[in-house]
Amino acid sequence: MKPNTLEPEVTVDAPNSVPPASTEATGLLSHLKSDFPASLVVFLVALPLSLGIAMASGAPMMAGLIAAIVGGIVVGMVGGAPLQVSGPAAGLTVIVIGLVQQFGWQATCAITVGAGILQIVLGAAGVAPLALGISPAVIHGMLAAIGILIAASQMHVVLGFDPGGKGLKSILKLPEHIAHLDLAPTMIGVIAIVVLVAWPYLPFKKLRALPSALAAVMLATVVSLVFNMHLPRVELGGSLFSSLALPMMPSADLGSVITAVLTLCFVASAESLLCAVATDKLHSGPRANLHKELIGQGVGNTLSGLLGGLPVTGVIVRSTANITAGARTRLSAVLHGVWMLLCVTLLPDLITKVPLAALAGLLVYTGVKLVNLKHIRDLTHHGEVGIYAVTVAAIVATNLLTGLAIGFGLAILRMLWNLTHVDIHVEQAGDRWTVFVDGTLTFAGVPKLVTRLSTIPTNQHVTVDLNVRFIDHAGLEALSAWAANYEKAGGTVDMAHLAEAWERSRRRKTTRTKAKTGA
Repeated sequence: MKPNTLEPEVTVDAPNSVPPASTEATGLLSHLKSDFPASLVVFLVALPLSLGIAMASGAPMMAGLIAAIVGGIVVGMVGGAPLQVSGPAAGLTVIVIGLVQQFGWQATCAITVGAGILQIVLGAAGVAPLALGISPAVIHGMLAAIGILIAASQMHVVLGFDPGGKGLKSILKLPEHIAHLDLAPTMIGVIAIVVLVAWPYLPFKKLRALPSALAAVMLATVVSLVFNMHLPRVELGGSLFSSLALPMMPSADLGSVITAVLTLCFVASAESLLCAVATDKLHSGPRANLHKELIGQGVGNTLSGLLGGLPVTGVIVRSTANITAGARTRLSAVLHGVWMLLCVTLLPDLITKVPLAALAGLLVYTGVKLVNLKHIRDLTHHGEVGIYAVTVAAIVATNLLTGLAIGFGLAILRMLWNLTHVDIHVEQAGDRWTVFVDGTLTFAGVPKLVTRLSTIPTNQHVTVDLNVRFIDHAGLEALSAWAANYEKAGGTVDMAHLAEAWERSRRRKTTRTKAKTGA
């Protein structure tokens, strides 16, 4: 499965072969030569995105930078996926902006702390792999819906307006704002989008080594300064240390708070663990320890919430850039957090020159990239594109929690259908009959099976062609009883392979049972 694309693509020239991750036993500092340049690449990718995600989340700009620092340094040190890079992610923006609107920013920080503590508990309990059992159609549908909502809301900012409300309301308001756009911010946002789209196709190989997200924001910022455009720009609201604030307990009813904690914990955990598995496919070094990674993400979210930062998750594009740039150990992720810290404390004036329209353009591109066409094609081949489409539509039309519930419900119904559905087709060629049985033959399909078999005349030669994923005892008994009665009436039935297969299965189960009991 291709990793989820949670950020705009990063154009970094890959070496001929990605070096395997080194074991930590060899020492982090011994690979400083590889990790140092990789950390700079990841830092340059993460800086504009952290600002943009904070803006899209309705949080203070500094909250995105705090989350990037914590995700790099803290999760980088204690997480279980050595080459994964954590920080604020586009996939959480819809959740966070909803929490901010419902509870306020400081209460959202408290919910982030609660989600982090729950992640630590779940990681210690050893349930991390359960997140990998979630239907891909629901996960991809959730990310696509989030991408649509991000792109729609930030398109208003590109056009020179405030984000146009929530969900479907934001999309429906776009034509009005397009008709009355403000030329200056629109030009800056379009410049950022055009650079992001065109960057991978530039003929200059060395120039493409600069991350496309940074190039887009830099060029848009330079244009805005050269032409002295009066635009809304990034406001950090003071220094890093003055922005640190303890969270405040939500004043809402306990049920709403618990639901918020569970939702944030679930989505952040699933995103991080899926990212860890995807990252493992990009290198040949030590595999991710999912339990430890979930605990590390929990520690990161707890600390980020306590400091006034956004929630953090593992992010696939930053991780991909990290590995492609030659990272060998977790030191690269940690150093990228250090560079983020130094930039925020030493160069805040440089950050405040960035126009919000440039970040909005970056987020529009990010949102569109979340609607991954390859995922749609894969789901179509597996017959799950309907679940994907319903999940997307439900989230956009209602909210994330309701849409996820609808998507999960549909996925469960499809699973039950597959577990109980059997397709039985009977064909005749002279005095020979063939019964094709496809799907899953359980007790629920026995009435249909018996009905189809009863249409075959007596004194014929019948072949039972089974192409089933599973057959239970009731299905086997029904076939065996019908075959015995049919042969007594003068016909012949060929399904010896079934009896042999069933007997082999029975013997294997008996052997395993004896081995477990020590008999």
